[in-house]
Amino acid sequence: MNIKHSLNRREFFSYITVGWIAFISSVSMLGAFVFRFINPNVNFEPVQDFIAGKPTDFKDGVDERFKEMYGVWLFKSDGKLVAMSNICTHLGCIPNWQPAEGKFKCPCHGSGYYPNGINFEGPAPRPLERFSITLTPNGDIKIDKTKVFRFEKDQWDNSESYIDV
Repeated sequence: MNIKHSLNRREFFSYITVGWIAFISSVSMLGAFVFRFINPNVNFEPVQDFIAGKPTDFKDGVDERFKEMYGVWLFKSDGKLVAMSNICTHLGCIPNWQPAEGKFKCPCHGSGYYPNGINFEGPAPRPLERFSITLTPNGDIKIDKTKVFRFEKDQWDNSESYIDV
């Protein structure tokens, strides 16, 4: 039985190379863990509820004041004020309000919605979603986007999906 007691030069450098690669890999992984620990997992989402003003601030029809900042349209008609999502129910594009035609029109695939949010043309499978809208004790309108009401689930008659004005 022949046992080797010494390494030749080539084997020595092979072992040193493998050792350095293992060392650098472990230090890199440790650095990645430290970096992940130092940078917190924070989700910077827009505000999900906000005060929209007083009921007297709104005229009949569509109000686009909150479209860009909060993703909400307000629609007042027949003594009711509703807060609707501005996201198309087809693929999530942002429709535009076209006052001359009296409808919302999605630029992506042509879905059309009446001012009350009901879909009537294009591939949109359902009406726009509504958000919770309530009055605060001091008479301001509060919109809460965490509570969603859907037409197809008969939730538009829920007392939180509109306010009487």
